[in-house]
Amino acid sequence: MSSPLLTQVRQCKACEPHLSHGANPVIQAHPNARLLIIGQAPGIKVHESSIPWNDASGERLREWLGIDSDTFYDEQKVAIVPMGLCYPGKGKSGDLPPRPECAELWHQKVLQSLPNIQMTLLIGQYAQNYYLKERTTKTLTETVKNWQAWAPEFLPLPHPSPRNNIWLKKNPWFESDVIPYIRMHISEHLAYHDPNA
Repeated sequence: MSSPLLTQVRQCKACEPHLSHGANPVIQAHPNARLLIIGQAPGIKVHESSIPWNDASGERLREWLGIDSDTFYDEQKVAIVPMGLCYPGKGKSGDLPPRPECAELWHQKVLQSLPNIQMTLLIGQYAQNYYLKERTTKTLTETVKNWQAWAPEFLPLPHPSPRNNIWLKKNPWFESDVIPYIRMHISEHLAYHDPNA
């Protein structure tokens, strides 16, 4: 990605009046990236470290993808563009929703600068509702169950948060069917891709 655009994104303060902890946009992107991860918004740990998915959810996500931290944080392989780029603050039950301004302001510009994306992971209902629009189903579970309708361009996933352990136990098909597909796709398109070859 052109670094001027990244610099602009990282300096964005559009939502600052609404952010209890201030603005700190967290993004990872490069034109060579082959995998795009669109989640909800950074949590407090990510806000404090400025490292995306630097928490228990990130550990599980990397396990699902079958890649190590070095690969995950290699911007030439993996782009990470959440729906809300800043930590939205605490709500009554968990974090507040991602601020809606981010996607409108930045997503199209950023995605246009990522020409090599082979697969986009849509993690959670905010990303799925935005990118699958009228194609989403009534519930996140149904949307994820219909993953083959969108793969490999889009892959809807539940959030890898430890809070979703019950969902994962109730839906064993996710780890038996969806995870192997993602890992196979990633190993074909990511692990052996040398942008300089």
